[in-house]
Amino acid sequence: MTKYRTAGVSPALTTKTKKSGRDARGPNTGPHKQWHSRGYLPHCDVPGLIQFVTFRLADALPAAVLEGLRLEAGTDTDQHTKIDAFLDAGHGACWLKQPAIADLVEDTLLHGDGARYRLLAWCVMPNHVHVLFEIHDGSPLSAILQAWKSFSAKAINQYLGRSGSVWMPDYFDRYIRDDHHLAAMIEYIHTNPVKAGLVQHASEWVHSSASIR
Repeated sequence: MTKYRTAGVSPALTTKTKKSGRDARGPNTGPHKQWHSRGYLPHCDVPGLIQFVTFRLADALPAAVLEGLRLEAGTDTDQHTKIDAFLDAGHGACWLKQPAIADLVEDTLLHGDGARYRLLAWCVMPNHVHVLFEIHDGSPLSAILQAWKSFSAKAINQYLGRSGSVWMPDYFDRYIRDDHHLAAMIEYIHTNPVKAGLVQHASEWVHSSASIR
């Protein structure tokens, strides 16, 4: 498994270059780490499988609430719509709204970009994360998610001076069927902060690939 930087490194010192001009460095890398997919126009005819995933903080969607939403929903689409609305309402501690913690999560995603996978789009919301990426051969989806969550959980707990669960153990995933589906998912990811009422324009949400395109 790829060795990440030690959790003792301050998240505030490991941010990527954005419109603010902040330094860009990821786990165990030098400065000026770039988003490898910038300028890359993705299509579904690429060799690897393109996956959309969402993972959320442990307290963002309590089990009892999730079960209630499932019972209320008549279809899978209704269920996902209700879950999205609940998450966007900002339930739980919402640690990811702290810039240093959101930077840490972004650095974690960027670390494997171009090696284990190719990032196409992402957005770090206050209590959940959306990622769209092309998986490279030899990098199972479950292993990638485990690495992201394991490293970031340790660093987040250290930053907050706490212990215990950070992320829900499960995650939502969906593979991309065609170019139309791909474009729709990128739009969905980038406009999530707008839909949640956090900003007026997608590019204004700093912790998203929409802000550095």
